[in-house]
Amino acid sequence: MIVLTRLNDAQFAINPDLIERIQANPDTTLVMVDGAKYIVTESMDDVIAKIAEWRSRIILMAQDVPPVVHRPGPELGLVPPVGSATDPAPNAPVRPVPLRPRNK
Repeated sequence: MIVLTRLNDAQFAINPDLIERIQANPDTTLVMVDGAKYIVTESMDDVIAKIAEWRSRIILMAQDVPPVVHRPGPELGLVPPVGSATDPAPNAPVRPVPLRPRNK
């Protein structure tokens, strides 16, 4: 979230991923993806700089996250592992799932 200032000097935080466009005519107006509009005291360049700084912080935080290590454990049984005994041959015909009539 980035912190911006409304024309009445009230600060608010906004998710920059939801900004569709920024207009400067003469006040800086943020147009959100849902159509909402916010007029802020910051210049368009200041808003863009805040967005760039926010995104760089997100990337830095993502680099500090340790990688997920896959630990062998029980399979969920939803999809058989490739090459298992239950894995169909690559050229085997796919059997259709029979449909049942709806209960009325």
